Parts: sequence; structure tokens; C-alpha cells
Amino acid sequence: MTAARFDVRGDESGSILPLTLGYAVLAIALILVCVNATSLYLPQKRLDALADAAALAAADGFSLTLEGGVPRAELDADRMRTQAQSVIDVAPGDAVLVGAWTADGASARVTVAGAWHPPVFSPFVPGGVPLEATATSRNALD
Repeated sequence: MTAARFDVRGDESGSILPLTLGYAVLAIALILVCVNATSLYLPQKRLDALADAAALAAADGFSLTLEGGVPRAELDADRMRTQAQSVIDVAPGDAVLVGAWTADGASARVTVAGAWHPPVFSPFVPGGVPLEATATSRNALD
């Protein structure tokens, strides 16, 4: 009787292809996640900066009053909204002013909203992903 010979090379032929394809799919998925994450981060930071600028402008929407001979800056809701809206109007993009208000008469709080459209999966998210940023600024005369 002769011993059966097994050809090790013959048994493993083609087994590297599924492994290579799996790693390629994993690499492509990782690249897509990184592209979308970066694409989301940048518009959110732009919206944060726009909210900061609008809040700073809204904090200038005050009127001066005298109380006991001491001047006091009092924020006016309509002027705050007008000042914040003027910043939003000149900014590039599709951001909208959600609200501008003051809780204490000295600090302006502004909320701005926009949408993010993913670069790769836009057909799956046609309306985009809603983004929002809120900033607070205090007037310098208080």
C-alpha cells in the first residue's frame, strides 16, 4: 500500500481572494465613514461661527436708559433679531435664524439652523440632516 499524498498547495488555492475582497470592502467603508464625518464636521463648525457672529451682532441691539443717573444698556428683542438677521443674510449658505432672545436683558442668545447633505449618500437623505447652533454674547456696556 502506498501512502496517500496530499498536495497542500492544491487545497489552499483561491483562499486569499475572499480575504482580499473583505479587506477592500472594509477599507472602502472606512474611507466613506471618514469622508462623511469630515463633511459633517465642517458645516457644523461654519454654523457655530455664524451663530457666534449673529449673537455678537445681536448683543449690539440695545438701547441706553438712565436709572438714577447711571446709564444702563437694555437689549431690545426686535433690534436683536434685526441685527442677527443682517449677519445671516450676508453669510453664504442656507442658514436661517431660528431665534434671538435675551433672558436677562444683557446677554443675547441666538439660534441658527441649517442642513447638511452627505456627499456620498445624498440620494438616501434627500432632505439633508438638520444642524443647529446656539451662541450667547453679552453686551459690553453692562
